[in-house]
Amino acid sequence: MRRRLIVVALAISLMVTVAFLVPLVVLVRTVARDRAISDAERDAAGLTPAIAVAPESLIPTAVAGTEAGRDNRLTVVLPSGRQIGPEIPRDDDLALAEGGTSFSASHPGGTAVFTAVTTPAGRTIVRVWVPDALLHKGVNKATITLVGLGALLVLGAVFVSDRLGASMVRPVRRLSTAAARLGEGDLTQRVEPEGPEEVAAVGQAFNVLADRVGELLASERELVADMSHGLRTPLTVLRFEADAIPDPATRERVRAAVVDLEDAVTSLIAEARRPITDDAGGPSDLAAIVSDRVTFWSALADDQGRTLTSDLDAGPLPVPASARDLEAALDALLGNVFEHTPDEAALAVALRRNGANVELIVEDAGAGLDPARVRRGRSGGRSSGLGLDIARRTAEAAGGHLVIDRSALGGARITSTFPVASP
Repeated sequence: MRRRLIVVALAISLMVTVAFLVPLVVLVRTVARDRAISDAERDAAGLTPAIAVAPESLIPTAVAGTEAGRDNRLTVVLPSGRQIGPEIPRDDDLALAEGGTSFSASHPGGTAVFTAVTTPAGRTIVRVWVPDALLHKGVNKATITLVGLGALLVLGAVFVSDRLGASMVRPVRRLSTAAARLGEGDLTQRVEPEGPEEVAAVGQAFNVLADRVGELLASERELVADMSHGLRTPLTVLRFEADAIPDPATRERVRAAVVDLEDAVTSLIAEARRPITDDAGGPSDLAAIVSDRVTFWSALADDQGRTLTSDLDAGPLPVPASARDLEAALDALLGNVFEHTPDEAALAVALRRNGANVELIVEDAGAGLDPARVRRGRSGGRSSGLGLDIARRTAEAAGGHLVIDRSALGGARITSTFPVASP
């Protein structure tokens, strides 16, 4: 915007300057020429009384008393044909003047001014030569002055437009910076409404929006925390029920599941209470986390008769995410496989480094997923789509991405890509 204002001001000021400057330069040239011709006519007119009444012998003295005569530019042609002053040819201009006409004629190098004086002895001609130097005297200086004034006008217009643009752009940039920080989670960002009326109105609207976003997020997070806290009571009951199971192996398995669920609820409450601007954690060793979670899910795979294969690169493989988020993302992906594929369907987990990235791949032999139909809240099957969304958001928060395609096993292939964390 600032640059456009400068360009517009520059274009307008140049057009206005040129529109006035060209006529002024032409006027200066015309005035200089008219002045020089007038001076020549004045010198000729000053000789008229001397030519009319003085003896012929005094005319040279009278010629020397004029400015043109002193510069050797004035010639008097007497009725007898005698010339006093610089010799001039007898051409058409002289013949026209001898006919009684006073005029000026342009020639290469200057202009000749002829004045006819009638005396008792006949017609005397006074011819004054005006060179181009006199015709253009002062023109160059005046032109340079006018061009300088025009340049100052253009520079002044550019400076004013730059200051005007700065007064408009500065609050917009501050608003943009505040909006970016608000998007990064800094809910304290506010701007001082300033600048033109419209820009100030946008700043006020931004402050209102930031206040409203903060209120809505705080309300939502409190609601999630309260709901999560409400789950503790049924979990306590479930733990007591698990203790009443007679089979020791089943009792321990159910009790472990309840403990994991309680830990998940506790983590959910802590996450809801955590300020939104807090760092998500990391870096974390993805290799260690994947190895641990694959070992955990292997027991359930054995119970269901599944074949779970793993191909994991040796760590450490640090990625910019917290261990809690990475565990939740992998558990969501593996949980989807166990919940939405037949018990005998095989699955595979791979972890490998690919240049500056780490790829976590989960494949299954189920029916597969259509990427176009997967979104938060619906995955095209009985799933809510939240598990995939958790994995996607974890990857994107770390600077990576998630891709869904067809697996060589026949089902879905989910690839989560994470950038390697800086040491």
